Amino acid sequence: MNIMDFNVKKLAADAGTFLSRAVQFTEEKLGQAEKTELDAHLENLLCKAECTKQWTEKVMKQTEVLLQPNPNARMEEFVYEKLDRKAPSRMNNPEILGQHMIDAGNEFGPGTAYGNALIKCGETQRRIGAADRELIQTSAINFLTPLRNFIEGDYKTITRERKLLQNKRLDLDAAKTRLKKAKLAEARAAVWAEEVTKSEQEVRIAQSEFDRQAEITRLLLEGISSTHAHHLRCLNDFVEAQMTYYAQCYQYMLDLQKQLGSFPSTFLANNHQSSSSCAPSSSVTTTAASSASVTASLSSISNAAATSSLGDVKSASGNRKARVLYDYDAANSSELSLLADEVITVYSMPGMDSDWLMGERGNQKGKVPITYLELLN
Repeated sequence: MNIMDFNVKKLAADAGTFLSRAVQFTEEKLGQAEKTELDAHLENLLCKAECTKQWTEKVMKQTEVLLQPNPNARMEEFVYEKLDRKAPSRMNNPEILGQHMIDAGNEFGPGTAYGNALIKCGETQRRIGAADRELIQTSAINFLTPLRNFIEGDYKTITRERKLLQNKRLDLDAAKTRLKKAKLAEARAAVWAEEVTKSEQEVRIAQSEFDRQAEITRLLLEGISSTHAHHLRCLNDFVEAQMTYYAQCYQYMLDLQKQLGSFPSTFLANNHQSSSSCAPSSSVTTTAASSASVTASLSSISNAAATSSLGDVKSASGNRKARVLYDYDAANSSELSLLADEVITVYSMPGMDSDWLMGERGNQKGKVPITYLELLN
């Protein structure tokens, strides 16, 4: 037998098998043929695998959206990944915002309160951007990659073996149908006993192959529990990466708030400096040293005056009126939120921190920071 004859016979056998499966499947759907049911344990494992696959895909896709909200950027990263090429490095949104703030601060002048604040905010935004980049990289390695490996690897193997099991079941049921028909024909003396024997042999072989494939599929499906345990470890890594990221962001913003908290004391000096129109960058650079010295002098005068006035309030038993210089959001229920330019009543209480006064506005009262106030006569 040459190779061509062998291939022709193999194609004919494959076509006959395919046709037999198609007929069996159609008759089952029409209720004209019996179907071998899988055992309950195997059915439960199949449902668990399918459920795991569906939710893993949803969690994975939504995590990608969380880490990279821009759909165009996600598509670009996907294309580069499929091409096995490294995506070009680009600044993320916090880094872009930070750079704009730094450039604006340098343009307005680092010696001004607004310019200095912009630079400090910009530097913090760039740190947050770097932390965000680290979160994306860590999450991709420790969380998204294992989930994607399950979808594109383990579950594809399960799907392939499950399809083989379905084909073996169809072969078994088709063999059972042929045996049943042969026995009916034998009873009518229409066929020889050898035909029945041949059909019985086909059923035994088909049953053996079906049982073997069912066992292979079962062993693969029982590995889903190990997959859950692995994904749980990956989830812990993802949560830890998020915790690190948010802790870093909180610390960066806390440091920034402390730096900006000293700005109200230099407000008077910076107002004198910025009362004229904006100067070109070259002029700002030339006069930076003199501006800094003027700022320091006026700041000391302003601080001295503020200390004296607030000292009068703390030593007096009565109330004073004060104008609010800047908006202030209360950190807790013991503090009073403030709006710029509003006038409130302030007074001191024994044991209070030297940086705070009690403020009242109608029926509302609470602690207010003294650096946000200008006492009125």
